[in-house]
Amino acid sequence: MKTLDKIPTSKIGRTTELVKTGAKIGANYIKYYSKKAVNPSMDRSSLDEDNATDIYDGLKSLKGSALKVAQMLSMDKSLLPGAYVEKFSLAQFSVPPLSAPLVRKTFKKYQGAFPEEIYDTFSKDSVNAASIGQVHKATKDGKELAVKIQYPGVAESIGSDLAMVKPIAIKMFNLKGEDSKRYFAEVEDKLTEETDYELEVKQSVAITEACSHIPNLKFPTYYPELSSKRIITMDWMTGQHLSEFAKTEFSADTGNKLGQTLWDFYMFQMHGLKAVHADPHPGNFLISKNEELIAIDFGCIKEIVDEFYQPYFELAVPASINNPEIFKAKLFELEILRTDDSEKEITYFSALFHEMLSLFTKPFQEKTFDFSDSAFWDEISSLSEKYSNDKELRKMNGNRGSKHFLYINRTFFGLYNLLHDLKATVNTHEYVKYLEEKGFKNHSAL
Repeated sequence: MKTLDKIPTSKIGRTTELVKTGAKIGANYIKYYSKKAVNPSMDRSSLDEDNATDIYDGLKSLKGSALKVAQMLSMDKSLLPGAYVEKFSLAQFSVPPLSAPLVRKTFKKYQGAFPEEIYDTFSKDSVNAASIGQVHKATKDGKELAVKIQYPGVAESIGSDLAMVKPIAIKMFNLKGEDSKRYFAEVEDKLTEETDYELEVKQSVAITEACSHIPNLKFPTYYPELSSKRIITMDWMTGQHLSEFAKTEFSADTGNKLGQTLWDFYMFQMHGLKAVHADPHPGNFLISKNEELIAIDFGCIKEIVDEFYQPYFELAVPASINNPEIFKAKLFELEILRTDDSEKEITYFSALFHEMLSLFTKPFQEKTFDFSDSAFWDEISSLSEKYSNDKELRKMNGNRGSKHFLYINRTFFGLYNLLHDLKATVNTHEYVKYLEEKGFKNHSAL
């Protein structure tokens, strides 16, 4: 893969790159409508593919927050056309890396020394490049290490990057007015945390210690003395990315074991730690040769405050969902319904979220749940298509729900998709015993 000798770090430089991308997209529309004039039955697939390619190509040269947002969108396969999901998912662990000279220059800037002055050996070429940083293999004192280096300028450009993608997001999610600022503030806060590698090391050590008793779950050891604000050093973990493993032939027992581990890991965080690894994409998990799940990235941790936790998980209980008074009260608590809503809006959004939550909480309603069940995913696709084509919905204020929904829903979407990739059937209540082992009480109503 071609390497990058430089990344635009100034606001002007990054904006210029996006303007070029915008011009390409404009040309794609002209080409599409010209062909459609000749062939009216032509669908949008070619336009989507051309636009997805050009947008991704533009973002991957910038790296940073804009590329991270594309990665986040790719995790919700029901939100975007398939061409976008396919292209944007490459941001998870396959983007052009920095060149060797730029790596040395960046390392010197962040760590105060060149890599060869710190490690016994250091690979000049990266083994993995993603949206915010890239990983190199190193050794020191007989240990194989993974060294993650943050791209230059990423932390400083978060605000300007989000300002560039904001108009697209506002249109996509039908956001209106000043109220939408809280959602962008939440994304900016989390992205800022993700660029703080000292914080990531602390979070990684804390979750490793808290979750190490869960069977078949492994973590690398982290080395704070070899890490800094923009560099992380950890053990090198050998395994196959979950997405690659999912394409191989594996037994139902293996898929179920890995899926159970993943489910227990996430439910333990949700209900015990009240803080969750909110970036569950395949690039953050490896499968070892012993068929163990290895979690390798904890830059994005979302704390779950009680005022959100209680009503959110109460709506996973059929008695709450199916009681109109309780259901309506919880929707107000979660800011899905608003005090300035008209009766029409209250009726509309109550029905929409009843249908949506009744579907998405199905895994919690049964002791075991088969995430490979095609009927479940067909329902999700049908529901997504139904509301994406609903003209009535486009007329209404899209500012719905607490800011906490952004990362908690992202977590569940990502988790469900990973379990689907593993074709896993899981015991949805088994995690409780791991809470009890650590002295946690299961505060959820499940």
